[in-house]
Order: sequence, then structure tokens, then C-alpha cells
Amino acid sequence: MIEEYLDTITNIKNYVDGLLVVDSDYKIVYMTQYKTEFPPVDGRRAIGKTLFEIYPDKTPENSTIVQAIRYGKPVLNHDEVLYPTIGRPFHCMDNTYPIREDGKVIGAVCVTIFPENSANRDSLNIFTDKKKKKRKRLYDVSDIIGRSPEVQYVRMQVDRIARTSSSVLIYGETGTGKEMVAQSIHSASRRSGCPFLSQNCAAIPDNLLESLFFGTARGSYTGAEDRAGLFERAHGGTLFLDEINSMDIALQAKLLRVLEERQVTRIGGNKSFDVDVRIIAATNKDPAICAKDGTLRPDLFYRLSGVTIELPPLRRRTGDIELLTNFFISQFNAQMQMEISGVSQDVKTILKNYEWPGNVREFRNAIEGAFNFCEGRIITVPDLPAYITAEMNLDNILPEDSRSGGMGLPWMGSLKKSMDSYEQFLIRKAIDNFSTLSAAAEYLGITRQALNQKMKKYGIKK
Repeated sequence: MIEEYLDTITNIKNYVDGLLVVDSDYKIVYMTQYKTEFPPVDGRRAIGKTLFEIYPDKTPENSTIVQAIRYGKPVLNHDEVLYPTIGRPFHCMDNTYPIREDGKVIGAVCVTIFPENSANRDSLNIFTDKKKKKRKRLYDVSDIIGRSPEVQYVRMQVDRIARTSSSVLIYGETGTGKEMVAQSIHSASRRSGCPFLSQNCAAIPDNLLESLFFGTARGSYTGAEDRAGLFERAHGGTLFLDEINSMDIALQAKLLRVLEERQVTRIGGNKSFDVDVRIIAATNKDPAICAKDGTLRPDLFYRLSGVTIELPPLRRRTGDIELLTNFFISQFNAQMQMEISGVSQDVKTILKNYEWPGNVREFRNAIEGAFNFCEGRIITVPDLPAYITAEMNLDNILPEDSRSGGMGLPWMGSLKKSMDSYEQFLIRKAIDNFSTLSAAAEYLGITRQALNQKMKKYGIKK
């Protein structure tokens, strides 16, 4: 059990600002009392709760702890702002390491320091060879995958925009890669050696967002300290504001003032600080419509929209599907130590015909999901998430021998998967040919209850 390792792990607690230990179910086994005058989190109240109860903004995609447990590899030098439910927001840097027992990952330990505490900065890498210490790499233009004209145009825009320090407005549906493009602009610019900070404006309440942006002066509220906000911390670099149309209108006015005056005043303070920050903002809706419907101030829209990048949805660049498929297969082979060599022809057809409302993010997650079920070296239709095939009329897009029974039924890599595939086909046919589920069940020779269970199993909807 992970508790047996606590004595060894917690020996370093006096050398770092914070220490968090979770088990493989993400339940908090140990959390230190943070060594500050006003601790951001009460470690004693966190024991026994899950990571997601204490940090509700954490998801499997953005949590270093989840990544360390899932892939069994450390996540190093991660700079982030945390928003605990039993404390106040705080900025930290951390290293997260998987904990193994007999080769199996049984949990993770997250070592935290506060950037302003230089005395503990070297302790962040207490489990690592300091020669290997490096900053987390930001995306650059080479990470924007695609050969389609739409993607080539985006790359051209990034290269040109990176030469200046103008504010940028990025528009794209969810999952199209807005932050990747923002990071690519920063990486190609003269600001690349300075901070790149990111904040989702829809993720936290407006009152917390304001203090996060502008910082606080000691005494401005109970427990307030002198703390730099995002604008000060990003000085010389880039600040990316995602979902800016979710920001309170009054706060948008204050943001506009910073853009115009290049100065910020901390909440509760009277001293102004000069800031040199490039603002890259993003929306997942047409910003012109946001300006008309009142979610984006027109004057802020005019200030930002001089340089605009529109990211194409994946359904408009299906020519990149095969390239993205191969890219993610290579990526997950390395992460999961597998040897998937490709996808079947039927899967290629489905991937190109599905609408992908979640765009590249959804596509990546679909390939990752298929890796978990693939038994051979080729990803087949049953390996795909059930909701994808359930939403499509496979009869219209797959060839006859891929959707009919008998000798034409395709081999799916194992007898069980082939039988499941044929069972799905028969159920879909029966549902399509009969007006009620009771009639379809009678035709199939099973009860209505059994049919409902099988429909739930395969993600089939009436």
C-alpha cells in the first residue's frame, strides 16, 4: 500500500513548500501544511478527499498527477495557478513523480515550490538529476499538423504575426488548437525567452479573476499579501486569455485600459506598474457576433480584432485526417509502449466522414481510446468509441462486405470482436426495419430487456 512509503517520501517536506501524495484512485493520502503566513490550502482538511474535490478545475488532460499515474512517467517543471475549494488561488511550480510497487504504479507525489521562494527553488528537482532539468517546451509552428491549404495559411499567419508585438484575436471552435497557435506565435517571436502565461477566463469566478490579473496589495482584504498578477508576471512575454467572451463586461473594460495604458495597479494598492505584455485572446464563437450579443465589449473587440486568426474545424480539412492519425498513433505508441501500425480501411472511412464537433482534441481522444481496446496491430471499427459509430449511418459509408453478415463479414482481430461486430449489425438492422423495439426484439429472438441491454452495451440509440 502507498501508506508504507509515506515515511520515506515525507522526509523531504522540510525542503519544499508543499508536498501532495495521492493513490491510484486520486485520493489524497498526504498533504503538507504549506509554509506561508497564509496557507493557500489546509492540508489537514484535504486528507481522504479526491484530487478533483480539492482542485475542481483539474481534468485528466491538465493534471500532472493524472498524467504521471496514467503514463508512469514524471512531469517536470510545471508552472500553474491552482484554485482549491478549501483555500485561495496560488501560483506554484511543481514536479510530479509516479510511485511504483513491483513495477506497478500505485500513486504519485507532487513536489511544489512557490516561485518567489528562491531558497527552495533547487528542491523542486529533489528526485532528479539536475543536469536533466529543463523548462517545459512550448508548442511551435512545427507542432501545427496538417498539409491542407487551411493549415498552411494558419502557419503563414503565425510566422508573420510573430514578427510584431500587436495584440491577436484567435477564433476557433473547441478543440481546434487555439492555445497551440498562441504558444507558436510566442515561440517564434522575440519574446520567446520571456514568460508565456495562459488563463481560461471561464474557469474561475470574476472576483478571483480580477485579483489574478492585477495582483493584490497587502491589506486589501483579510489575509491579502503583496502579490504580482498575471500582467506583471508575464512582463516581456505573452499572456494568453482563452474564452475572453466569458469575462465579466466590467473586467473587460479594465483589460482594455491595460492594453491602452500599459500599466497595472494591484487591487488595494495605489502604485502603478509598467507592463510590456503581448495579449493573445481567443473565443470559441465568432467574435463579431460576441460583440453584437453583448458578451464581448465592442471597444475591446475593435482593439483586438486588427490581427485575427480563424482556425478551421477538422471537418473542413478532412485531407489532414490520415496525417493526424499517423501522428497520434506514433505518439501513443511511444507513451503506451505499444506497436500499433495503423487503422483498417473501414476506420479510415469513418474517421473521414464523422463530423468531429470536438475537432482535433476529440480526434486525439478517439485514437487514445482505440489504443485501449485494440488487441492486434491494426485499429478496427469495434475499437473506436461507441458514440462515434452510433451517430453515423454506417450503411451509407461502409462497403457492403463490411456491414453484411455471412462470408462478407470482416475479420476484427479476434473471434469475440468479430461476433460483437456482427451482433451490432443485426441489432441495427432490426431497429431500422421495425417501428418498435418490442417488434425488433421478437424478430431477433430475444426479450425487450435483453435488447435494451445490448443497445446500451454498443451505444446504439433508437
